[in-house]
Amino acid sequence: MLNPSRPPLRGKTRLFAQAALAGALLWGAGVGAALLGQPFAGISLRVAAILLCVLAGLRRPSLIYWTLLAMVAGVELGLDAPHWAGQTRFLGDLFLRLIRMIVAPLLFATITTGIAGENRLRSIGRVAVKALIYFEVVTTLGLIIGTVAMNLSGAGWGVALPAAQETAPSEPTVHTWQQIVLNLFPENIAQSVAQNQILQVAIFSVFFGAALAMLPDRKRLPLVTVLQSLADTMFQITRFVMVFAPVAAGAALAYTVGSMGLATLLPLVKLVCTYYAALGAFVLLVMLPILIFFRIPLRKFIAAVAEPAAIGFATTTSEAALPLAMERMEEFGVPRWIVAFVIPTGYSFNMTGSSVYLSMAAVFTAQAAGMHLSLSQHIAILATLMLASKGVAGVPRAVLVVLLATASAIQIPTAPILLILGIDTLMDMGRTLMNVVGNCMASAIVAQSEGVLAAGN
Repeated sequence: MLNPSRPPLRGKTRLFAQAALAGALLWGAGVGAALLGQPFAGISLRVAAILLCVLAGLRRPSLIYWTLLAMVAGVELGLDAPHWAGQTRFLGDLFLRLIRMIVAPLLFATITTGIAGENRLRSIGRVAVKALIYFEVVTTLGLIIGTVAMNLSGAGWGVALPAAQETAPSEPTVHTWQQIVLNLFPENIAQSVAQNQILQVAIFSVFFGAALAMLPDRKRLPLVTVLQSLADTMFQITRFVMVFAPVAAGAALAYTVGSMGLATLLPLVKLVCTYYAALGAFVLLVMLPILIFFRIPLRKFIAAVAEPAAIGFATTTSEAALPLAMERMEEFGVPRWIVAFVIPTGYSFNMTGSSVYLSMAAVFTAQAAGMHLSLSQHIAILATLMLASKGVAGVPRAVLVVLLATASAIQIPTAPILLILGIDTLMDMGRTLMNVVGNCMASAIVAQSEGVLAAGN
């Protein structure tokens, strides 16, 4: 017997697709009108296209759809009304505050219940080793691809250096490996929560969960029950906060476009294009073969990471996508205890998109300064970046901080870094997207290697 609800559902889907397609065509017509010297007509057509897509979205609400639509609307607002766009930054900041409110209790509850509630004390060490090996291999490949891409492109040659030096960011202290290891462990857990040190909170949670797992059942189970309820509550709060995600994504892009403008980006278009081409090569040459080798269902995985990746792309911060990424990967079939450990750890050790960005930016800096790097200098750059890029999660403009440290360590001039500041937000979009996808991918692969990935069975 046929389901009577099926035809109306297909009708809604068809109507949604038709309205979305009409909106896209109308948007293209608006861009064409602007290029033909009809700015008012172009704005009118593009705004009408956005409104049509809004009406289409009411028929079939979806977080990824509304996020992408809000991003388009944000770009439009930034181009047409830059003054008003400049007033929208607080919406993105508000969203990030709500995310930071969630992260620490969510990590604490999920990690501790994963270890103590499911008796995973012995497994956590094995998972940690697998995750760290995977992180190191993937990020190293990212550094190599970025270096090769920039040498093939030569985007830095002939770029005019900025004349003023007073606005240059201060050079950070180069951390030794001992300091990096020391900074992984919290000195004061309340301070770690306040400073949003994700990895320190995760490590404290591992210790807490391990200690709780060693207690007898009569003392352990009541607290595990409370923590399990806390984890479920925090995931419910995450769903509340994510309703605001499209607004934050649109506001972030509106502020970026309105404050920077597109004309200022033209001298560095080649660098931006090279970066996104390198990310495409990284996906095809590294990520896709790994997913196929570990037999991860591609369609299901793409559907799982689409929403957190879009949020990370629009807000240029992986932190904004963390709670949703954890929830989506758990729905994908990765056990909660693996998700709660691997994804936060990846924030410091699996900077997938950042590794491509870092090596490209370092070679670009040398090219802009007129330096012809030898093979030994390229190897020195890669080795320095492998060490310097660890443990910088939560640092604003972390890539630029690492880049300055690397330039200081291998005698590359820091003046060309000022050029990258102008397009750092555009580069950060791709970097964050890849970091989010890479961390989700790491949790799925570790779960598959443990034989506990439900989606892979």
